[in-house]
Amino acid sequence: MEFDLPKTAAVFAALIALGVVGTTPMMGTGTVLMMVLPSMVVFGLVVLALGVKHGEYRATRR
Repeated sequence: MEFDLPKTAAVFAALIALGVVGTTPMMGTGTVLMMVLPSMVVFGLVVLALGVKHGEYRATRR
């Protein structure tokens, strides 16, 4: 399966939504939307950027 921008964005949004929905019953909605959601998005973007760069590195070194 090849990932392009729309597929990657859809999977990223689905994972973030799943995480937010999963943590909402344990915490208040305000806490989840103000603290958990932004931190999940930032962490996800950092990990995605590192993964893309690592994939580029692996693709050019073989």
